[in-house]
Amino acid sequence: MIVSLLCAVGSALAYGASTLMQAVATRRAHGLAAVMAPLVVGAFVVDGLGFLLSLLALDSLPLFVVQSVMASMLVVVVVGARFLLQARLRRLDVVAVGVVIGALVLIGLGSGEQPAVEPPASFERAMLIATGVLVALALALYRSGPGWALAAVGGLGFSGAAIAARASHHHDGLAAMIWQPMTACIVVCGIVGALWYLRSLERLAVGPSAAILSVLEVVVPGAVGVLVLGDTIAPGMGPGVAAGLVLAIGGCVVLALSPANRAAEDQPARAPV
Repeated sequence: MIVSLLCAVGSALAYGASTLMQAVATRRAHGLAAVMAPLVVGAFVVDGLGFLLSLLALDSLPLFVVQSVMASMLVVVVVGARFLLQARLRRLDVVAVGVVIGALVLIGLGSGEQPAVEPPASFERAMLIATGVLVALALALYRSGPGWALAAVGGLGFSGAAIAARASHHHDGLAAMIWQPMTACIVVCGIVGALWYLRSLERLAVGPSAAILSVLEVVVPGAVGVLVLGDTIAPGMGPGVAAGLVLAIGGCVVLALSPANRAAEDQPARAPV
């Protein structure tokens, strides 16, 4: 369990660093030019590392734990902006950092090591259909969709990838885990999450974008994990986990709206293409 938690923390660190890199890059280029910018390419590499670490964490931890830890990437974003970009931190931001860390401890105490169980028979079909719907929605919004909608699509993409990854871990052996339908959902949803979140940063400040992403990444996979995939909460810890989730989400939203995030936006954005 300790190794899985460390992997989740490492994933949060990677995603936080990647968010800072993408926020800077999307103030200098847009559309396909932004995707090919060296800073964005580097961010995608860091994203890939974060995703691999999250897969390792999902092997034995429930979705609500892993996703809550990963949402704490906003701590990395805000603290990184403070020390790397000389951004100003409010007292509220400092309190929010402490709240998020405390909430993650509370959530962690409410779970234990939980190997993934085989999902219901209809789950793979439902995930494939949901992935197709997400792709259609993403394509419809890419050129002219508002920033908040693009961030929501990105959050749903990352959520879908996490759900599919958790569902795939019941297979024995690496080959069996890779060559099954959930792998397609992981890849497609991961691409949608990365590209549409990047697109949202062109049209919306990094704070609101990150807030939308974080809330969806915690709520959607956490609910599916508990209701469908057999993730469980330790006996008597239900209220504590619920309180931890509320505090973690609230703290992340406060950090997402922190002025420190604006330090990454060092150039005014040009009109999207």
